[in-house]
Amino acid sequence: MSTDLPSISVSKSRFWTGTILSGLVVLFLVFDGVTKIIKIAPVMEACSELGIPSNAVPGIGLLLLVCTAVYTVPQTTVLGAILLTGYLGGATAIHVRAENGVFPIVFAVVFGLLVWLGLVLREPRLLGMILRRGQAPV
Repeated sequence: MSTDLPSISVSKSRFWTGTILSGLVVLFLVFDGVTKIIKIAPVMEACSELGIPSNAVPGIGLLLLVCTAVYTVPQTTVLGAILLTGYLGGATAIHVRAENGVFPIVFAVVFGLLVWLGLVLREPRLLGMILRRGQAPV
């Protein structure tokens, strides 16, 4: 069972667009994780309004930082994207349950899409695998 996929060249502009996009996403997620760990007052208030216990917030921040770190390592970036998708899916679900309005829900979903967009721009073979057009094993 071979997992070799055909080589696809990536233009410099596409690669750098993906790298910058992923970098901006990582910066935001690190900021979000750190604010949860150090218990910034507005973050704690927002979490309380969502029904998240204050003692759980630093753990959620640490989880976000770990998932983000996994995403930043080239060898584990796909695993990191999967973990961040789960994390952001949970954020989406919490906002839906809290009836928090459209913006926070769309924000979490768009961030999940940006995680993958940055990755696919850097590594276009992934799109073929995701859409089952590549030669990925079943």
